[in-house]
Amino acid sequence: MTCIVQRVVHASVIVDFGGARILTDPWFSERPGYRHGEPTAVPRPADLPPLSGVVISHRHYDHCDLDAFADYPDRSVPFAVVRGLADRVRAAGFERVVELDPWQSTRLGPVRVTAAPASHGVPEVTFVLEDDGNTVFFGADTLRIAELDQVAARFPDLDLALLPINGLRIRPAFNRKMVMDAEDAAGLTAALHPRLAVPIHYAFTAGPVRDKLVLKMDRDRPDTYRQAAAALAPDTEVHVLAPGTPLSL
Repeated sequence: MTCIVQRVVHASVIVDFGGARILTDPWFSERPGYRHGEPTAVPRPADLPPLSGVVISHRHYDHCDLDAFADYPDRSVPFAVVRGLADRVRAAGFERVVELDPWQSTRLGPVRVTAAPASHGVPEVTFVLEDDGNTVFFGADTLRIAELDQVAARFPDLDLALLPINGLRIRPAFNRKMVMDAEDAAGLTAALHPRLAVPIHYAFTAGPVRDKLVLKMDRDRPDTYRQAAAALAPDTEVHVLAPGTPLSL
């Protein structure tokens, strides 16, 4: 079975396991301080293809845009989410939701979903998606933490890693890093040794004033990640995907 991956925008990705489509971290609307920074491949949830499920890593708006996603027409679509988020999903009109802690699993249609560790300042998980011999790691917007090395031990044959790379820092709050940067992601690539890797979570902008005064993010991130991954994980093939561009595994 051929698995096809397409970025929607930011950390929203459609992973299509031969017709069983999983959407990660939906973000469709924008508001002041939260701009996609790139074209979106799917302007509205109503434009999505039929989904077998949705995974949500944490409650931040740019990963959990449930007000906009409430327009998705299939209210029976199942969700797998970080623990503590189920009530918000149900309030948006979707009743089939399972909360997961790290290393717990469920199924969304035929796709096995396993939560993995994460660190981002709020409760968060990453995910491993599996179906018919294809295995995909979704890194949401976690920091690089040692616990993520366990993914490689539990899933030694990863086909694809989707990894955040913008290195987001909050300037007033002690310049604290919130998301792994390109070099961190390259190090995680080496630890996970996936066959393919795609960077995500790098075009986001808070607008020119907030970007300058409140946030700090790495620039030239996809190129930096590609170069760092080539040095640290030379056996992994890196693809930088524009939203909507398909990649077959």
